[in-house]
Amino acid sequence: MSDNTSSISLYQQPVISPVKLTWSDPTWVLKRAIWTYFFLLIFEGALRKWFLPGLATPLLIVRDPIALYAIYVAYKNRIFPNVFYIKVVNYVALISVLATLAVGHGNLFVALYGARPMWLHFPLMYIIGQVFVKEDVEQMGRAILWLALPMVVLIGLQFYSPQSALVNRGVGGNMEGAGFSGSGEFYRPPGTFSFTSGLVQFYTLVAVFVFYFFIKNDKINKFLLYASAVALLVAMPLSISRSLIFNVIIEILLLVLAVANKPSYFKKILVIAALALPALLILNETSFFQTATGAMTDRYESANEGEGGLENVFVERFLGGMLRALEESTNYPFFGQGIGLGTNVGAQMLYGSVSGFTISEEEWGRLIGEMGPLLGIIMILIRSSFAFNMAFNSFRYMRKENFLPWMLIGVGFLTFLQGQWAPPTSVGFSTIIGGMMLAGFKEKEEHAIV
Repeated sequence: MSDNTSSISLYQQPVISPVKLTWSDPTWVLKRAIWTYFFLLIFEGALRKWFLPGLATPLLIVRDPIALYAIYVAYKNRIFPNVFYIKVVNYVALISVLATLAVGHGNLFVALYGARPMWLHFPLMYIIGQVFVKEDVEQMGRAILWLALPMVVLIGLQFYSPQSALVNRGVGGNMEGAGFSGSGEFYRPPGTFSFTSGLVQFYTLVAVFVFYFFIKNDKINKFLLYASAVALLVAMPLSISRSLIFNVIIEILLLVLAVANKPSYFKKILVIAALALPALLILNETSFFQTATGAMTDRYESANEGEGGLENVFVERFLGGMLRALEESTNYPFFGQGIGLGTNVGAQMLYGSVSGFTISEEEWGRLIGEMGPLLGIIMILIRSSFAFNMAFNSFRYMRKENFLPWMLIGVGFLTFLQGQWAPPTSVGFSTIIGGMMLAGFKEKEEHAIV
């Protein structure tokens, strides 16, 4: 590893990565497993809604065997990441499962379901960082931009179609529809995902790579770059999501900071502005776009009236949720109520129905409620440490003109600090985003994770 990366390396372990990989090479196998995991993340909801609705429940964990297989291959070939974080998380999950069986809800299957993110997906994130390099992340970014084009067509159909339409079919073929309450007669579309939150996370990644490739435009097909940028502009109002608008604004701020001290890159922002403004003006002349922006505006205004404005929502949901979790930590048993109880699947298995949140809507509250004050706070510290470590090093690498981790930290920081790990889709995006950030530090010739 070069001197530039040695200071942030969590361990030093070489990876066998020949120039030309073959089908039997473990790195080749792991990369294919990661790509399979990625595509299942994007299309898992489509399988559960349209193609295999009868298997909707088992498809919830369709990516778990891929993660388990990747861990097996990495262990077998002695390239499994030897990371302190993984060891601590594994022990926390093991103790929590045992405590759940002894003094918690006592259901082994619910406990194992709750431990999945820590035993399978968290290690997979480091395996991605182990075998991927920056070039692989850029390749996955280009795939995301290609997927953004048909996705925006799909959500346009979902937005304008009734909830009884095939494109709005719910999980398991539910005829009530998969849309979530939005504005008036319009519902928030989920795209290929089971729920609208997956679409928000997907298009946030689209924003990451649109802005990144505007800076590094020698690595992208120009048609793809401009078409995906337009798709992002159209998807924002169609999503009726304030979270997506907020995330895109964060990415714009990161882009400005990235090029602020680089005069040679500053003209790229001017190019983006010069292209975005007329594109918005043209789109705004269409009734299709006007209806979507009207729904988005109505949603924004009504939500602000009910919740006190976007600033108050951020303070209350984000900061308030963290503080409440810590303040209420003493209200739970030492080992919590049992791992997995705070998930919808766990509640369904234990009680037969799901009505609201069994423990907490906020992630910190769920962790402490499930695992207790000690283990829950350890997990919070692990995730917070990872988030701040990535933020610090992303800034340092941005100063050296490696903008990829810097643009990814806009979505990755909040995802790891307080992003929900109970829903399978959110766990999947956390895994992919975390792996991308780790791999984004590595140039092609480097073979040790950071």
